[in-house]
Amino acid sequence: MGVMSSGIDWASWMSGLGRNVRRARELSGLTQQQLAERAGVSQGAVSRLETGRGLATPLLVVLGVAVALQRELRQIAPELLSDEMRALLRLDAGLDGEATGFRDITFLADEGLGELIRRYRALAEPERRRLVRVVTATADALDGTPVAQHDPPSARDVG
Repeated sequence: MGVMSSGIDWASWMSGLGRNVRRARELSGLTQQQLAERAGVSQGAVSRLETGRGLATPLLVVLGVAVALQRELRQIAPELLSDEMRALLRLDAGLDGEATGFRDITFLADEGLGELIRRYRALAEPERRRLVRVVTATADALDGTPVAQHDPPSARDVG
C-alpha cells in the first residue's frame, strides 16, 4: 500500500520525512507550535507532517517548514552537524534568479555572536539589560577602555 506506478512508496517516504522534521525541530529546541509560527503554518500541519499522516500535505507547507528549520539549523555551529546535514543546508546554494528567495543569507561570520544573540533573545527584558551591561564592561576591559567613561546604570537598570 502507498506504492504508486513510479515505484515510490510515498507513505514510507513521508514517514521518513516526518521523522527527520521532528529530529531537526527537537535539535533546534523548538516546540511544534514555535516551528509552525516560524513556518507560517498551523501546529496541526506540523504534527501531521511529523507523524507521516500528511501524505497530501501541500508543497507550500513542506517548504515553509523546511525553510524555517533550515534557518534554525544554521544557528548551530557547522562543525557540530553531520556531513549530510551540512549538504542539506547547502541544497539551495546553486539556485539562480527569483528562486534565491528561499535561500538564507548569512549575516554573521562569527558563531559566537550568534550564540550571544540567541542567549539575549531567550532572556526577559531586565536580564537583557544586565547582559548588555556585562558584555559592554567585558569588551571595555578587553580593549582597555576605562569603565568610568560610561554612564552609570540607572536605578531602573539595577536589579
